[in-house]
Amino acid sequence: MVIAMKDCLRFSARRGVFPFARRSVWAAALALIGVAVAPGLRAQQAQPPAIPVMVPKVEAVSDTLEIVGNAEAVNTVKLVARVPGYLEQILFEDGAIVKKDDLLFVIQQDQYKAQLQQAQAQLEVATVARDHAKLEVGRYTALFKQHATSQVEVDHWVYEQQTAEANIKSAQAQVALAELNVGYTEVRAPFDGQMSKHLIDVGNMVGANPQTAVLAQITQLDPIYVVANISSQQALQIRANLDQRRLTLAELHKIPVEAALSDETGFPHKGTLEYVAPAIEAATGTLYVRGIMPNPTRALLPGMFVKIRLPMGKVEKSALLVPQSALQEDQGGRYLLLVNAGNVIEKRYVQPGQTVGSMQEISSGLDHGDRVVVGELWRASPGMTVTPKLSEAK
Repeated sequence: MVIAMKDCLRFSARRGVFPFARRSVWAAALALIGVAVAPGLRAQQAQPPAIPVMVPKVEAVSDTLEIVGNAEAVNTVKLVARVPGYLEQILFEDGAIVKKDDLLFVIQQDQYKAQLQQAQAQLEVATVARDHAKLEVGRYTALFKQHATSQVEVDHWVYEQQTAEANIKSAQAQVALAELNVGYTEVRAPFDGQMSKHLIDVGNMVGANPQTAVLAQITQLDPIYVVANISSQQALQIRANLDQRRLTLAELHKIPVEAALSDETGFPHKGTLEYVAPAIEAATGTLYVRGIMPNPTRALLPGMFVKIRLPMGKVEKSALLVPQSALQEDQGGRYLLLVNAGNVIEKRYVQPGQTVGSMQEISSGLDHGDRVVVGELWRASPGMTVTPKLSEAK
């Protein structure tokens, strides 16, 4: 039975059946029962594990400011009934996404269409009167030249013509007002946006009191504002970084702004600075800033808290970047695992800067030639001898 055990263990070691981490245990077992360990197995045991490393990536990085702010709607409009009447139709579902000029509400139209017809009829009457007066002016002017009528008759028909022309203008204005009132019976979306719930049901009288005529509310979500307040000290630092130079409005609109929700990694939402208040708020000592960014998926909603990143106007030309996944943390702070000249892993605490995509800037604690462990972190530990395998940053 001892011989069979020896044969089994010898066969297993030769075929590599046992995991690498357990070969030393099996080697000890083989030694206890008097079986020689193969030279190839000894070499594998002595070979340090290969660990992926990289030297820090050097890039120019703009110094940034990260603050907490809010998302705000670019436009929020209360839809009101501009003419009195009974609400006849609601043509949207509560919370629906609508397009500009979509028909949302219809108010009773019969009386307004009748008023439009009446105004159009008055316009026709004034037009006929004008045409008749014009004809008479021509006729009596010819008779006057033949001394067959008096100047009084000519003046009378000139007066009638001018009066008819004035009546035409009045009638045209009445037609325009009537057309407006008919148009006001249809409430349409002023822009692309999302509807609130309807506030008045079909059959109710609306528009009689302008203060209580709100039918619903529409909110524009794409694009969307992100707003925040920066301290006066931060504002002064940005101004110092710009060498006290004032930005024009065109330059201001080119400044990038990034935002992220609390559960998002990095800053996936990108836009530009849209407005900076002209003065510091005395009560809070802060400066109001506002950015605007696309929001096609409506990931940002008005009122949400967002992390906002703004450039500080200063560029670090030789910033050291490592993958964010290489950065670890314990009670002592944030640290990296480095491989020294003797291929031994060391633990070094560092000061992280800002994030740049999937990379993390290291402000202090790291040198250009350091080899940073970027893979196999689960088995890499300080004091461990390894075989560094150089990899490229992505």
